[in-house]
Amino acid sequence: MTQIIKLNTPDQTMKLGQKLAQLLQPQDLILLDGDLGAGKTTFTKGLASGLGITRPVKSPTFTIVREYQTGRLPLYHMDVYRLEDGGGEELGLEEYINGDGVVVIEWSEFVAAELPDEFLRIKFERNDENGDNSRVATLTAQGSHYEKLLAELGEV
Repeated sequence: MTQIIKLNTPDQTMKLGQKLAQLLQPQDLILLDGDLGAGKTTFTKGLASGLGITRPVKSPTFTIVREYQTGRLPLYHMDVYRLEDGGGEELGLEEYINGDGVVVIEWSEFVAAELPDEFLRIKFERNDENGDNSRVATLTAQGSHYEKLLAELGEV
């Protein structure tokens, strides 16, 4: 199941994250794909806000994992770009995925071999012909749980 959403501002990208956060439960896995500056971290800021996390959300590019424990659910935000040669196992990815929170992974193709079969993938693409902030988000559900989640998300 796939849903395509047009986002015209960073605020709309954050609102998509906030709305999705209301539907999430422990062990949900969200994969974020897209070029640099496509909106992955902006979306995650909205997701964190929707979970009730008040700490500023920053890209985990250099730390690989940022943990936010103060919301309705813990949020584990990962940027695995630097694990280009593998290393999800060393990161303890399985423990995060099977843990008590929501896992968001940017650049998931670099840990594809360690991922479970079910997840929600969101691909952000720039739509520069409609302005600097215009994006298209393609949400793809893998597995019945995520298909249900995407159906509940409905129109944004």
